[in-house]
Amino acid sequence: MSVREFVVLGTASQVPTRHRNHNGYLLRWDGEGILFDPGEGTQRQMLRAGVAAHDINRICVTHFHGDHSLGLAGVIQRINLDRVPHPVTAHYPASGQKFFDRLRYATAYRETVIIDEEPVADDGPLARGTSYVLEARRLSHPVESFGYRLTEPDGRRILPELLARHGIKGPDVGRIQRDGELDGVTLEEVSEPKPGQRFAFVMDTRLCEGVHALAEGCDMLVIESTFLDEDAQLATDHGHLTAGQAARVARDAGVRHLVLTHFSQRYSDPGEFERQARGAGFEGELTVAADLVRVPMPKRAP
Repeated sequence: MSVREFVVLGTASQVPTRHRNHNGYLLRWDGEGILFDPGEGTQRQMLRAGVAAHDINRICVTHFHGDHSLGLAGVIQRINLDRVPHPVTAHYPASGQKFFDRLRYATAYRETVIIDEEPVADDGPLARGTSYVLEARRLSHPVESFGYRLTEPDGRRILPELLARHGIKGPDVGRIQRDGELDGVTLEEVSEPKPGQRFAFVMDTRLCEGVHALAEGCDMLVIESTFLDEDAQLATDHGHLTAGQAARVARDAGVRHLVLTHFSQRYSDPGEFERQARGAGFEGELTVAADLVRVPMPKRAP
């Protein structure tokens, strides 16, 4: 049975708090796991969340500020210590190669696992998994930063009543799915469109073209909302978003489930982020992320 869920390991911006660890997120997508922005303490948060090194197939780093990358050293060493049986691919801004190298080899350890380095230099597709295409888009932050998006190809959903109408059953069902036609009956005549799911991960950034491109039509958008709206100028100055800005992006992009995260320690009431997001007109599912929560992907759009 395929599992698609988003596991939150940490939600703090810049510095951890008593209740929020530095950033860290794992997307379970069928049989693969994609670890995003492992900040300091990610390895311990993985243990608390029931996430193993064996669950990681890809690591995606948006940028090389410490709260998004200092956990790389521990995570990579744990992958090697546990002898993960599959290669792990790392994506990160190409301009930060020296930082990745320093973190990968921060201390002595025995390398037992292949870590494929695939740095990101431009917008566009990065990789193709068994059920998704991974792409990156440039964001607007004081250091080079990229957001990531997974897009599942659209497919077809077989309808039993249409199969019965055309007398198709048994092994012939597999044949028409594979070949697209059987004895003059086309796949379109016994099925309906099945839109692929879309997921985007947007961290430290001002509003920019990349934010909107990543969010467009997403089933789930995970996006930073470091500041509340009354501190919008502070957000712009430091290359961040407010709760209202993030929610308006999601509203205009037709996002189905919005996950807000990366909160400044200056705010004590998480509920205010939800109130401002709703006030900005977002009406879909909304999660104000807390450490160690699991957020399932929405059911497929009809």
